[in-house]
Amino acid sequence: MSPVLLADVVSTSAAVAATRSRTAKVAALAQTLSAAAPDERSVVASFLAGSLRQRRTGLGWRSLGSLPPAASSPSLTVREVDEAFAAIAALAGPGSQGARAAAVEHLFSRAVVEEQAWLSGVVTGNLRQGALDALVQDAAARAADVAPADVRRAAMLAGSTVAAAVAALDGGSAALASFRLEVGRPVLPMLASTAPGIEEAFAKAGGGTLAVDTKLDGIRIQVHRSGDAVQIVTRTLEDITARLPEVVDIVRALPLTSVVLDGEALALGPDGRPRPFQETASRTAQAAGQSVTPFFFDLLHLDGRDLLDSPGSARLAALASVVPPAYLVPRLVTASVEEAAAFSTSALAAGHEGVVVKDLAAGYDAGRRGAAWVKVKPVHTLDLVVLAVEWGSGRRSGLLSNIHLGALDPDGGFVMLGKTFKGLSDQLLQWQTRRFTELMVDDSGWVVTVRPEQVVEIAFDGVQRSSRYPGGVALRFARVVRYRDDKTADEADTIDDVRAFLP
Repeated sequence: MSPVLLADVVSTSAAVAATRSRTAKVAALAQTLSAAAPDERSVVASFLAGSLRQRRTGLGWRSLGSLPPAASSPSLTVREVDEAFAAIAALAGPGSQGARAAAVEHLFSRAVVEEQAWLSGVVTGNLRQGALDALVQDAAARAADVAPADVRRAAMLAGSTVAAAVAALDGGSAALASFRLEVGRPVLPMLASTAPGIEEAFAKAGGGTLAVDTKLDGIRIQVHRSGDAVQIVTRTLEDITARLPEVVDIVRALPLTSVVLDGEALALGPDGRPRPFQETASRTAQAAGQSVTPFFFDLLHLDGRDLLDSPGSARLAALASVVPPAYLVPRLVTASVEEAAAFSTSALAAGHEGVVVKDLAAGYDAGRRGAAWVKVKPVHTLDLVVLAVEWGSGRRSGLLSNIHLGALDPDGGFVMLGKTFKGLSDQLLQWQTRRFTELMVDDSGWVVTVRPEQVVEIAFDGVQRSSRYPGGVALRFARVVRYRDDKTADEADTIDDVRAFLP
């Protein structure tokens, strides 16, 4: 079997990015996975998912600012690329910066133009190819001729799509069935879908008696305890145990031997109200500063008993039996939409994000965003002005994509708030490319500066303080609702309007 070339992965990535058909995406990914030898499968699966096996390489945009001339023909194998990044990631100490630059020069000099672009994208996290974990899981199932549900469950239990894909290809269904929940091995978290209101959320979750959890604006944590050993990981399974000693102490004091808990870590003020999200994020990024409090909303394992497949009602009963009320997410169990709406109103008044409506009969479907959990959050909108636009990549190559957003400054001009590419349909991308070409003032080859005339309605989840932008604030999860041709730029919302949303 010939080694898989990086060019094969890059070609597959381009094919996946070029189609909107899920079936076609899965077929392309499966074909490349099938071509990988056993000792290549882990690397190929990682690359197809758009990531390196090395979590940190020390590389970024600045490291790739000046690349060598591209090779004339493809020769790099995926194993050579993986080994190169492993060597780069291991560099440390005096002289490492120069050695890293030399290693990058050598690797990229062996890559053709398309491979250089792909490598740059995967290093910087800017590879927009549309190959999400779920697609790679389905592709592994197709390549190994096993049930997609078995691959998804194995990925959940292993906390790794790559591990599940390799197991499927190496050992089929039997290998996938060998994965079990292990205390100390994080699993992918269950996710919530969305609904615009409580009534819609109740219908989506199946109706009847449901749990309505307060949605906290904190950091998702999964906590494993075996004896006195406690491990805390984030939503992305990053280990942050050493940064949260107060959470470790709380979990270690629980009356149990082993447990896996799902919850949020949240910074609270003296009045018990949540502090701004960035204070929680800052605290969970370091081992000192603002204290955080854990609030748990699910339990997956308790004293030797796995509860993943148990109904939500059983998991919540087990949770309440071992965790004090002070560390439980506020919850209402009801069949009444009116009661749930009132609970949601009180949660918002207390400074929280909204609520999550949960089906009490459903198991814990880790790594999936289904109808068993449905979040409801208020939607805020602002009318802002487009100040600049960035040229797109991948499927958006040749189109103006990422828009820079500005609020009106009462003293004159506009204040930059951030940028977004969310909410843009293919039709809207075509329209805004034409529109902003008309308004173009300058084109750096990456960023197009435009006359500040076009108003856009932006939905967002909140406003937070930020030193990154001149106004000192940034929008959270900004996305385009529509362009407002009925408004002129001097009718846009002001920076003071934006700051009014600060908690």
